[in-house]
Amino acid sequence: MCNSSSNNEFLLLAFTDTRELQLLHFGLFLGIYLAALLGNGLILTAVACDHRLHTPMYFFLLNLALLDLGFISTTLPKAMANALWNMKTISYAGCAAQVFLLILFFSAEFSLLTVMAYDRYVAICKPLHYGTLLGSRACATMAAAAWGSGFLHAVLHTANTFSLPLSCGNALDQFFCQIPQILKLSCSDLYLREVRITMASAFLLCGCFVLIVLSYVQIFRAVLRIPSQQGRHKAFSTCIPHLTVVSLNFSTVMFAHLKPPSISSPSLNLVVAVLYLLVPPAVNPLIYSMRNQHLKDAVQKLMTGNIS
Repeated sequence: MCNSSSNNEFLLLAFTDTRELQLLHFGLFLGIYLAALLGNGLILTAVACDHRLHTPMYFFLLNLALLDLGFISTTLPKAMANALWNMKTISYAGCAAQVFLLILFFSAEFSLLTVMAYDRYVAICKPLHYGTLLGSRACATMAAAAWGSGFLHAVLHTANTFSLPLSCGNALDQFFCQIPQILKLSCSDLYLREVRITMASAFLLCGCFVLIVLSYVQIFRAVLRIPSQQGRHKAFSTCIPHLTVVSLNFSTVMFAHLKPPSISSPSLNLVVAVLYLLVPPAVNPLIYSMRNQHLKDAVQKLMTGNIS
């Protein structure tokens, strides 16, 4: 029989009780968080301040940086505070807010990556219509649609999860409020509820993945028709950062959710959570800045105080 638990708080039990390891987790998380804040903050400031970056591609990149900052800030500050102060609790309202914000930023980011694939498709396959198809109103509408889809998806997941009677304890074997961990606290039949949640997530991710693949099929066809090798390289180089970010995000999420149950363990679940929650927001700015000379120049001018 399950013991009744308080509805006021949850216990986050991913961290060990060894004080030295708790401080090690805190240091690791602090380093990742500062890297994400610095990288995404520089991109936000550079795109906002440099008038040469006021184009659709950089407008979407600015939105991606905002989503990455929100995504990593939803979990890491609380996890760092718990590790530093040897705490394990999170309030019920805080847990619900964490789930809602995680799903919002997570879903909106995949939708935005799909929009960014469309941006590259128009830029390479329909360059003469770029200004018409991706005007300021169209860009704002597509960005709003990405954020809106994330909001609706978050409402669905949060409502499905927290409408369950959570009567089988209040301990979550993770450093944040993870939906599968929360579902384990319900003594009711979870099969249909899990199917609905899984289907909703799979529909969004598969839809985004298919649209991105279709966009790049057309892009590769157009690039291969460019007569000069230099032209092909220049056209394709604008897609490499986006392709790398898409590959990183999809691969980490697929590994997290499709790994065999037989290899699941608390330690592995913690490592996997770090991979798909913390690594992409910290690494995405580096990926985009490494191969984008305009962005590197803007960041360099920003750091030297010469941006205009």
